[in-house]
Amino acid sequence: MHSPSPIIKSSLIEPDGGELVNLVVPEIERASRVLEAQALPKVSLTKIDLEWAHVISEGWASPLKGFMRENEYLQSLHFNSLKTTKNGSSIVVNMSLPIVLAIDDETKERIGCSTHVGLLSPNKVLIGILRGIEIYKHNKEERIARTWGTTVDGLPYVDEAISKGGNWLIGGDLEVFEPIKYNDGLDDYRLSPQELRNEFERREADAVFAFQLRNPVHNGHALLMNDTRRSLLEMGYNNPILLLHPLGGPTEVQWHAKARINGGANFYIVGRDPAGMPHPTQNRDLYDPDHGKKLLSMAPGLDKLHILPFRVAAYDIVHKKMAFFDPSRAKEFEFISGTKMRSYAKNGENPPEGFMSPSGWSVLANYYQTLQTEDC
Repeated sequence: MHSPSPIIKSSLIEPDGGELVNLVVPEIERASRVLEAQALPKVSLTKIDLEWAHVISEGWASPLKGFMRENEYLQSLHFNSLKTTKNGSSIVVNMSLPIVLAIDDETKERIGCSTHVGLLSPNKVLIGILRGIEIYKHNKEERIARTWGTTVDGLPYVDEAISKGGNWLIGGDLEVFEPIKYNDGLDDYRLSPQELRNEFERREADAVFAFQLRNPVHNGHALLMNDTRRSLLEMGYNNPILLLHPLGGPTEVQWHAKARINGGANFYIVGRDPAGMPHPTQNRDLYDPDHGKKLLSMAPGLDKLHILPFRVAAYDIVHKKMAFFDPSRAKEFEFISGTKMRSYAKNGENPPEGFMSPSGWSVLANYYQTLQTEDC
């Protein structure tokens, strides 16, 4: 049904399951598939559903080929992994997040006995087909409890994407008619796993190290990235390439790591608190900040990803630059958090000299001040 998957060269890490999924319908077949979808029962996608369709269709969740059916959902929910086959042998791949599509009672009734459904974007545009569907009960409390480890009120993503969702989940094989775009000026920067792999091959990378950031890049991050490249060169690699980018979807450390494997990364820089989250009702962290890093070293299906420890950088008050923290000179270092950095920007203040490049700071400050103007 789809174009054959490209051969992955040995210089890059193999995608999960051995094959990089691509669920975009070949252009020559699109017109007939759209006509087919027009005659099918329809399922309307939320903005978040569309983003997950994007993630699945490009292969970030390889080897997953659609929204999860019940057996895949249960494996993900209970074991953080999926059983699949590769060259006739059974293997286990990491899949720590259930990627599912919720529907309400009315939609379930409308689908009836149909085995396929058309998918509508939030703007009511047909974007694809879900084939060989299976509909099963959406136990929201169990999903929340097993994903977050708690059902306390105020969890991120829960109210928006789960609690308000339908009482049923629909799984099946996904086809999208063309690459999903958002027309927000950033589409050119959203490279698919295959596009990333093509670029790494073009640059003749023999190692790819991923660094995920939730805050704007400052000189401490640059110090760490350069130091990591130096370490990889000392390990014998000739041309290690940095993969620096955020990743959509819920904050979940195993998912972030798995997706970067499919993007071509075989090294992953991990800090002390790679996927931390404040407790929604108490003044404390919801999770132990060390656990995310520890889990990556023993998570099922992530054995082939090399975890690189994060060296702590802070602002050196004496030398007026970002440097690796020296406990023997602890009083001469200042830790500038993301919250403090955003506070500087919102208030029109400048950070200490050497913390961030002036051009980068200008962009950041203008952004936050523009947000404040819009809120007034």
